[in-house]
Amino acid sequence: MNMSFDAVYYEPNALDYKLGQMLKCKYASLPWIEIESHNRIIEMTSADNRDFPKLKKHLIIGIRKTHRYVPNYKVSDWLVPYTSSGCRAMCLYCYLVCNYNKCAYLRLFVNREQMLDRLLKKDASTLVPQTFEIGSNSDLLLENTITDNLLYTIERFAREGRGSLTFPTKFDMVAPLLNLDHRGKTIFRMSVNPQEIINRIELGTSPLSARIRALNDMAEAGYPVGLLIAPVILLPNWKQLYEELIERLADELSYKVMQNGFIEIILMTYSFVQNAINTEAFPNAIQLFDRETMTGRGRGKYCYRNDIRAEAENFLREKISQQLGSMSILYIS
Repeated sequence: MNMSFDAVYYEPNALDYKLGQMLKCKYASLPWIEIESHNRIIEMTSADNRDFPKLKKHLIIGIRKTHRYVPNYKVSDWLVPYTSSGCRAMCLYCYLVCNYNKCAYLRLFVNREQMLDRLLKKDASTLVPQTFEIGSNSDLLLENTITDNLLYTIERFAREGRGSLTFPTKFDMVAPLLNLDHRGKTIFRMSVNPQEIINRIELGTSPLSARIRALNDMAEAGYPVGLLIAPVILLPNWKQLYEELIERLADELSYKVMQNGFIEIILMTYSFVQNAINTEAFPNAIQLFDRETMTGRGRGKYCYRNDIRAEAENFLREKISQQLGSMSILYIS
């Protein structure tokens, strides 16, 4: 994927790191604008919501200073702040917008050695091997096209780690990862949705066919793999869309994925912040907030009503059992 940026905003100390110097060379032709902190860029925080797509064209480079691990009870034991936050894609439901508002642009953190040192120390201190989710704040496969951070991370953790790493993605650029010495310690998870939803809602991400091929390739390369059907978006024709998706997965997923992979299902949560940005930045986009099917979830968030969720869960369990019966569903949330 070819990503072009129009400017780089950077913390000066980021250039003290090897990755910072590499990025300075890689984007030498762009304007470099010095900032005090990646968290305080006034011209961006004060921008109008309609400028959201323009902000996504900026690249921000800094040093990650917050390293708080959050317990998790789904596919991993811990959510770990890692080498990036935000994303270049513009999914209309993006949960990162809830955290960063319109400043959900891509931020790269150059102190990857420090972050992986800390993770390995935590990994070594646990009584039993743990799984660390390193991709909860960004899409690391997309980031890897800029930094090669996944190459560094996967191979070093394979040598020195006890447990597992995991990350999800909506992209297909897996070729650099296929021949790594990963030793089965990195769990690769691909997020999928019907192609109509990818086209209309997951703006700037890889098409479904490419995602399926990438998942198959990673499984063939020996990585443990999982499949996220996420977020499930209940458009008026959602049953048709998701039935066709599951049928397509049954046809195109490889034997290794079908036999060894697992499934996560997450229904969409939407927010007042996302709705405000989408209304101004994407005035012709599909409307995701539906008063008939959604209810408040606190702090300006909305989710599907319990009866609607139950119907969707039952439908998906039935279709997956029929078409993808060998794959276990870890959870539906």
